[in-house]
Amino acid sequence: MAEHAEDATHKPETLMEKIADKLHVGGDHHSSSSSDSDADERPRPSAPPAPTASEFTTASFADTASVAAADAKDKMFRLFGREQPIHKVLGGGKPADVFMWRNKNISAGVLGGATAVWIIFELLGYHLLAFLCHGLIFSLGVLFLWSNASSFINKSPPQIPEVLIPEDLVVNIALSTRHEINRAFANLRQIALGRDIKKFLIVIAGLWLLSILGGCCNFLTLIYIVFVVLHTVPVLYEKYEDHIDSYGEKGWIEVKKQYAVFDAKVLSKVPRGPLKDKKN
Repeated sequence: MAEHAEDATHKPETLMEKIADKLHVGGDHHSSSSSDSDADERPRPSAPPAPTASEFTTASFADTASVAAADAKDKMFRLFGREQPIHKVLGGGKPADVFMWRNKNISAGVLGGATAVWIIFELLGYHLLAFLCHGLIFSLGVLFLWSNASSFINKSPPQIPEVLIPEDLVVNIALSTRHEINRAFANLRQIALGRDIKKFLIVIAGLWLLSILGGCCNFLTLIYIVFVVLHTVPVLYEKYEDHIDSYGEKGWIEVKKQYAVFDAKVLSKVPRGPLKDKKN
């Protein structure tokens, strides 16, 4: 009887435990399903919209236009047929920086020094030899007195640096000068042989203009004018490059037309020299 009573008491507990387990499992499934549904119903971040065909067309047109503008600028007429910036044409480096006013203080100092030299020799009538001698006399006198009086005035003597000209620098300058002189002689020889009438006319016109300038002013003034032109014209040309090149192209076309007429009427009737040197 006692065993039957214990079985009776265990059966309802087992039944209740089973019911509770089923309810618990069902609740978990319902909660998980509800969480999944909530996750499904939660708004997801939208992807960025794909670019439309009009946007692709606009971008490609802009790229094509920029490339075409760059090509047109490269093919634009440039004075003297140059293909490099004016800074490269002037040789680049520090001399070109001075002429292009990259450092305004240095350029202004160089131009001011050249102006002072021109005023001393041209306006004041100083001669070069007298100027050099007077400058050396003044400098040596000041340094000599300073060196001897330093012990009396309790100051250190002047530190005079030792100046040595490098051999490589002199050799390079000599080689460059030799190369330029030989090239000038070769060009003059080609012109004298009558092989290039156009170059002959250009050289004659240049020498004629140079002789006119030489008759109006002396050599020092001519050098100073060239120096001032180098400090002003390249900067202005770089600033208004496109406008100057457009006018230059129109002028060059007109010059070519006039040259074609002159060539047909005059130059074509002038006998020319042999095209090649006669071989022995």
